[in-house]
Amino acid sequence: QKDPEPTKKEQLSVKKLRMVLFALCSSTEQAAQHFRNPPRRIRRWLRRFQAFHDDRPELPEGKYLSLEAEEKLAEWVLTQREQQLPVNEETLFQKATKIGRSLEGGFQISYEWAVRFMLRHHLSTHTRRGVAHPLPKEIQGNAGAFIEFVQRQIHTQELPPAMIAAVDEISLFLDAEVLGSEERKESALQTVGNGEPWCELVLTVLADGSVLPALLISRGHLPCPAVVPKSILLESKENGCDDDEIMELWAARVWRKHTECRGGGAPKGMLVLDCHRTHLSEEVLAVLSAAGALPAVIPAGCSSRIQPLDVCVKRSLKSFLHKKWKERAKDLAGSDSSALLQLLLGWLGEALEILGNCPELIRKSFLVASVLPGPAGDSGSPRRNGDEQEELIAAMEERLKIAKTRESSPEFPENDDPEADPEILHRLFEGESEAESFYGFEEADLELMEI
Repeated sequence: QKDPEPTKKEQLSVKKLRMVLFALCSSTEQAAQHFRNPPRRIRRWLRRFQAFHDDRPELPEGKYLSLEAEEKLAEWVLTQREQQLPVNEETLFQKATKIGRSLEGGFQISYEWAVRFMLRHHLSTHTRRGVAHPLPKEIQGNAGAFIEFVQRQIHTQELPPAMIAAVDEISLFLDAEVLGSEERKESALQTVGNGEPWCELVLTVLADGSVLPALLISRGHLPCPAVVPKSILLESKENGCDDDEIMELWAARVWRKHTECRGGGAPKGMLVLDCHRTHLSEEVLAVLSAAGALPAVIPAGCSSRIQPLDVCVKRSLKSFLHKKWKERAKDLAGSDSSALLQLLLGWLGEALEILGNCPELIRKSFLVASVLPGPAGDSGSPRRNGDEQEELIAAMEERLKIAKTRESSPEFPENDDPEADPEILHRLFEGESEAESFYGFEEADLELMEI
C-alpha cells in the first residue's frame, strides 16, 4: 500500500512549475481549467515543491534578483492587484526582467525562481492570513505611518464608528468573445482586466458594522427598467464614468444621504480609500470636503493589509459572484447586456442582504486591518490578526454559502490520483489540520525559503 503523503523530493518539471505559478498568481480552479488538470493534483505539486526546497534552500547557480530588487517586484505585484490589473506569468516575467536589467549580463528567468519568489513574499492570492505577513520594507513604513495617522484622527476628532467608512471599487469585466464561445463561458466574467470594465461597483462599510447602499455604474443604457434591489443605487451611462465622476456620484448619492440620515449636526466623517482609481483630484477633494468627509488615503501597495474591505468582504463577494456566474454560465448564450445586468443586480442584492446581517464580521474587519485600535488600545499582534482574518473569511464564506468543499467535477474526477489519500489531503488543504500545522494551499507560504 502506498504512503498517502508523497515523499518524492525531486524538482518539478517546467510544465508542472508553470501550473503551480498560474495557481499562485490567480487561483487553483483557473489553473485547473487552463491546463486541464485536477485542482488537487496542482495542490500536491505545490507541496512537493516546498518539500524539495526545504532540503535545498539555496537557488541553483545563476543570476537572480537581489533581495532589494525582489522587494521592488513584490511591491509591483501588490499595486497591480490593488488596481485589478493582471499578474500572470507574462507580466511577472516582463517586470522582473525590467528590474533585473541592472544585473551585469542580465537576469536569469526561471519558473523555479518565480514560484519561490511568490511564496517567499507571501503573494499567493489564496493566503487567508495576509495581515500577519510584513509588507516589502519600503512600504511597510508607509503602512505604519498611515495606521498611526488614522487612529490619531479618530481619537482627536472623536469620530463615532458610524462616521468611519471604508470605500473601495470592484471592476467587473465581461469578455463577449469568451461568452459567445462554446467551452469557456465560465471565465467570461472576471475581476481582473486591462480594458474598460462592464460595471463598476462601489462598496461602503462602516466601522459600526453597517453596510451603506452599493453604487453600481454600468456601461450602456438599459432598454427596459431594471428591477433594482434597495441595497443598490444603479447608474447607467453610455460610456461609463471616469474616476472623478464615480467619486462625485458616490459622495452625492451615498455619503451625503448617510450624513443627512444622522441629522444636521452630524460630525465629520473619515473615508479609508486607496490611492489608485479615485486619483483624488482637487475637484474630488472639494466634493468630499463639502460632504463632511476626511479622506484617509492608503499608501500604494498596502491595501491588502490595512483596507478593512480587503480583509474579507471583497474577496468573499468576488468568490460569490464567480460561483453564481459559473452556475449560470452555460445558459447565458445569446443573453443581451441588460439581461446579464439584471442577473448581476439579483446576485448583488442577495450578497448585500447577507453582508448587512453580518455587522460583527464587518466591525472585526476594521480591527484586523488596524484602522481601529483593539479594546486594549493596541492593534493586535500580526499572528493574532492573521488568526482572526482566517476566521473572518471562513465565517463570511459560510454566510455566503461559498465555503470550500472538496473539488470534484466530471472533467477532473477525484479518483484519478493514486498517490494521495483524499481525506488526508482534504484536511491539509481545507485548513482542518491543527491550528499550528501547514495550512495547505490556502496558506501556501511556509517560512522555509528565507534566503
